[in-house]
Amino acid sequence: MPDPVILFENVHKSYRDVKAVDGISFDVMPSICFGLLGRNGAGKSTIMRILYRKAERDASPRATVSVFGLDPERSELAIKCRSGVVPQDDNLDEELDVTQNLNVFARLYGMAAARAKQRIAELLDFMELSEKSRANIRELSGGMKRRLVIVRALLHEPRLLILDEPTTGLDPQVRHTIWEKLRQLKRGGLTIVLTTHYMEEAFQLCDDVLIIEKGQAVLRGHPKHLVEHHIEPYVLELTDATLAPRAIERLPKGSARVEQSNGAVRIYAADYAALTAAADQLPPGDHHLRPSNLEDVFLKATGRRLDAGQ
Repeated sequence: MPDPVILFENVHKSYRDVKAVDGISFDVMPSICFGLLGRNGAGKSTIMRILYRKAERDASPRATVSVFGLDPERSELAIKCRSGVVPQDDNLDEELDVTQNLNVFARLYGMAAARAKQRIAELLDFMELSEKSRANIRELSGGMKRRLVIVRALLHEPRLLILDEPTTGLDPQVRHTIWEKLRQLKRGGLTIVLTTHYMEEAFQLCDDVLIIEKGQAVLRGHPKHLVEHHIEPYVLELTDATLAPRAIERLPKGSARVEQSNGAVRIYAADYAALTAAADQLPPGDHHLRPSNLEDVFLKATGRRLDAGQ
């Protein structure tokens, strides 16, 4: 069994009176995509910052953080040489063009000029940005900037790629393009850690996810396993909560579980035929019968939708 790329054990991080990370533990094995799922303020970005030492964990003899067997607080530079980081913000230099931005980072990593030129060309082609190699950053779309930040993180051929909400705000076509590129990188042996607000993104990319809420670990597993084993297989969604009693009375007693949030009602059950019969009694347009998904698991585990306010 290979050693984990990341080991994160019993870690705490507080900001004044706020417990951003509260005793979370997890490990990340090589060549997988590991996802951290949680609402804003759940602790995802704090965990990321601890991993690449933008933040320091609270002092505790029981806490362990290691990346490639190294402690970020003692071996920050060695870890950064083996890791690529894609932050939430596209912090590109708008005074430089695409290639100039990449050359700055190539020099920071001590890459020889010939190797940097070759690597930049390869990655721009991989991310479908070759035609923009001399474009000013201001000329790029949001999706192009995001892909360029990923190129920058891959320049020095890292063994670990850390992505903090990599596709937030992007249109579906660009999001799917980035997903496919990340799948290719994983197939090539790269270990990926990401935070995301998109349940479909986690389901499509991740081999292992950890759901966190208020700085604590709530549920962990492969996305498909979580959907198969931690939620009823079907859900009837009602956008008009006043219709819930009419639907529920049509179901066998004790056969369904009801959740309500943000004005909507969801009726979960294993009996698809019974849910269909209940839905047939409702006005068209006010309900939707579908298979359960990872967002339903998240809602059950945390009691909140992923996009719920604080």
